[in-house]
Amino acid sequence: MIGPGPKDAQERPEAWNCTTCSNCTERCPKGVKPMELVIGLRSKAIEKGRVTPTIRDALESTFKHGNPWGRVREKRMEWADEVAVPVAAEGEEVPLLWFVGCTPAYDPRVQEVARALHSLLEAAGLSYSTLGTSESCCGNEVKRMGEEGLFELLTEGNRELFSAHSVGRIVASSPHCMNTFANEYGDLGCEVVHYSQLLEELLDGGKLTFGGRAEKKVTYHDPCFLGKHNGIYDAPRTVLERIPGVEFIELDRSRERALCCEGGGGRMWVEAEDERGERLAETRVNDAVDLGVDLIVTGCPFCLLTLEDAVKTSGNEERIQIADLAELAASAL
Repeated sequence: MIGPGPKDAQERPEAWNCTTCSNCTERCPKGVKPMELVIGLRSKAIEKGRVTPTIRDALESTFKHGNPWGRVREKRMEWADEVAVPVAAEGEEVPLLWFVGCTPAYDPRVQEVARALHSLLEAAGLSYSTLGTSESCCGNEVKRMGEEGLFELLTEGNRELFSAHSVGRIVASSPHCMNTFANEYGDLGCEVVHYSQLLEELLDGGKLTFGGRAEKKVTYHDPCFLGKHNGIYDAPRTVLERIPGVEFIELDRSRERALCCEGGGGRMWVEAEDERGERLAETRVNDAVDLGVDLIVTGCPFCLLTLEDAVKTSGNEERIQIADLAELAASAL
């Protein structure tokens, strides 16, 4: 006897617990991808308009303003008001494009990361450009929230924009942007890298050097969309270990076994009222406290925000701090 059909994500709220970290896919011996089923459930819920206000507002903002944070496009470059950031003119060729991303552009805390990365690119004497206020959301989280139509719209718009500037290479601030451009946009005709990979190249080539020191005992949190989704584990560690004064200690659960911070899969806009027990980010913070380090370093804006929140909620403000790799590297220039 055939039972009732599958329920959508509104009827199955646990579908929004998935962070799309890809851990299930990594470990499945049969190559099954449960994450895709979860995204399908979310898509059905969106088609029926049965999503929470926070998800709805994030998607509407992305459609109207090109970002999920409810901020107007004209304010996308406010983070750079006090620094000189190159912006490509209409139709200008861009051999190296720095894709800043929505969260580094709009979130006050992560704007500090954007400014730190800007200082590193300038210190290396790189010729690069940004898209300024023309930049739009990459759509990585939009797709994982199940809004396929909006994702296709963003894909088409960004592809046209990259093509109009004959972009030769993209360096992304966020692993989420890097992932979707590299793996879900089809052939863009250009290489896509995370900024940690670029910093490693610059250090290898002698174009970036550190004149200062960062006297910190640190550990590194692997962002899921940099590590599990794209296999990039060594570049950020190489950069960390080359910063003078840094003492690096590896977490027990790291690289392929790393815990997710719970910020991916659109969960930055999911209400957490029904969550029970310790959050993964709190577990991550407590693990790092047990290591005796001063600092958890990461390379993802979502990880930065969720881990910093977890430091507060776990009562560890006096024991440990969170920083982005770009911030730590810039502090040693």
